[in-house]
Amino acid sequence: MRTKHSIVRPVFVFSVVLVLVSCAPAWGSGAPGTNVPVAPPASQEIPAGQPFTSTPFQPEGYFPTDTPTTSLTAVGIPSSTPSQTPGITTTPAPLLLWIAPSVPPALRQAALHAGLRVAETARAGTVSLELYDAQVSIPNRYSTWIYALVAPFPTVTDGVTNTDLQNAWNGRPSGPFAGRPLWMTESTLAAFTARWGSPASGAVRVAADSGLLEGAWAARPAWAIVPFEDLEPRWKVLTIDGQSPIHMDFNPLNYPLTITFAFRSSAYPQFTADLPATNREQSRMTVLVMTGVTAMVRATAYRMEQRGILYPGEAVRDVLRSADLTHISNEIPFAEGCPYPNPNSTSLIFCSDPDYIQLLEDVGTDIVELTGNHFQDHGSAATMMTLEMYTARDWPYYGGGRNLDDATRSITVEHNGNRLAFIGCNPVGPEYAWATETRPGAAPCGDYSWMTSEINRLDAAGIIVIATMQYNEYYIHNAPENQVRDFGRLADAGAAIVSGSQAHFPQAIAFGDGSFIHYGLGNLFFDQMNVPVPGTQREFIDRHILYGGRHISTELLTYMLEDYARPRPMTELERLDLLQDIFLASGW
Repeated sequence: MRTKHSIVRPVFVFSVVLVLVSCAPAWGSGAPGTNVPVAPPASQEIPAGQPFTSTPFQPEGYFPTDTPTTSLTAVGIPSSTPSQTPGITTTPAPLLLWIAPSVPPALRQAALHAGLRVAETARAGTVSLELYDAQVSIPNRYSTWIYALVAPFPTVTDGVTNTDLQNAWNGRPSGPFAGRPLWMTESTLAAFTARWGSPASGAVRVAADSGLLEGAWAARPAWAIVPFEDLEPRWKVLTIDGQSPIHMDFNPLNYPLTITFAFRSSAYPQFTADLPATNREQSRMTVLVMTGVTAMVRATAYRMEQRGILYPGEAVRDVLRSADLTHISNEIPFAEGCPYPNPNSTSLIFCSDPDYIQLLEDVGTDIVELTGNHFQDHGSAATMMTLEMYTARDWPYYGGGRNLDDATRSITVEHNGNRLAFIGCNPVGPEYAWATETRPGAAPCGDYSWMTSEINRLDAAGIIVIATMQYNEYYIHNAPENQVRDFGRLADAGAAIVSGSQAHFPQAIAFGDGSFIHYGLGNLFFDQMNVPVPGTQREFIDRHILYGGRHISTELLTYMLEDYARPRPMTELERLDLLQDIFLASGW
């Protein structure tokens, strides 16, 4: 399928090739105060005309020297014998690798692939992997490791300043987490102690890898620092001065939680071995946005006629278009001859003018969900025409279709090496809205067995499954018992994300065993302005981050419907009120 961004399938290599460089080491470029190597002085310019040797895992801004290399023997000793004073025999020190306590577990594991014997102490090691220090050496190979500042998911604070973070470390509490210790593991503590100096007494709370998340959740409000590879949806990623490693405009050079690790050796000053260049490659990341109800009818359609077809999307289009994959749940069929919209209509038989598809194009639609119970409102001819309109735009659809077979199939999309599958159903009807063997419509859920079986299969194949439902419409924040049960079936079957597309009123959130469940996001484009109950103006757009074949994070974006048609970003107070209501309804 076409997406808004090109598809890249990176290969992340951890194999190790030992190379001994015979001349000057490689240099990089960076800014003062960053942990990135700086360019060599003019006195060490590269001689012209020397052969070039490519360097795998070359970081951005890293410029290899044009020097030939000498191979290493199995134990790391140069294969050519150096000149020696007659009568004197020298024995090179054995290659023993010491890995500093500050090295994160994933990088430690990659270093062990070198096959070197591991030293038990720093003194015994002839080669060390440790925090890079520009005052000590210039590395032949380095790894830029990104850490994230996180908090338990039910946290209303979205970010802090770097000043708040540094003050907390140094025992001068400030900001929203003032007086709260930073949670982290021993290796993370060692890394930032080497970077910032020892923390003030009580500024840090250390936990084992297995107990960090649970400990921070129990201590809420709490915050923590974790390596990027340890992100998972139960953590909320906080910004630091507006920077976040789950954002596509992230710049590691301007981020205080970027740390560089490198090999260092006095016995073998030119020792090098392949390491992963970083633990965060943007080419392995996919941003998926999920939205709630779209129904371009009644007062919403009337505003579109008055103020332009694109009017409803003006304040959300940039967020929707910036995602790699944008999901839209359009409940209404397009129909030729659809009547001019009446904002005061009490009819529940809906259609949209075919021209309105321009709004879906403008907001960057990639995937269309068809589980809505109005999909057959204007009969099979309108439904089939609607499907043709999606197909003509290369928009894959699911949860509805030309017949029962088409409606109940899953669709699979690949982006940046992440494979995603979408599957959905409608358990509530009405019966005429459901697809049959001979009629188009929404996919009936039945007893869910077909859906859970397909989710099992997709999950076993390593595909990230997104399951959605057009469930009963409840105008309450908490999910009733039957909704918890049925959404839980899909999570238990292996869905990474379970999302309720039916809700006109935003609902609670839950976590299954590795699953993120949002029972209802509220409307996207629909005219409910605090009717039939107050609160229908409030909306969620869920921004899911997928990386390396996993769902690693979710951001809750919050909007307020205006003028019966147009959602706009919430104010800080509006967002605070909604998040507090949802977290309370979620049992947090």
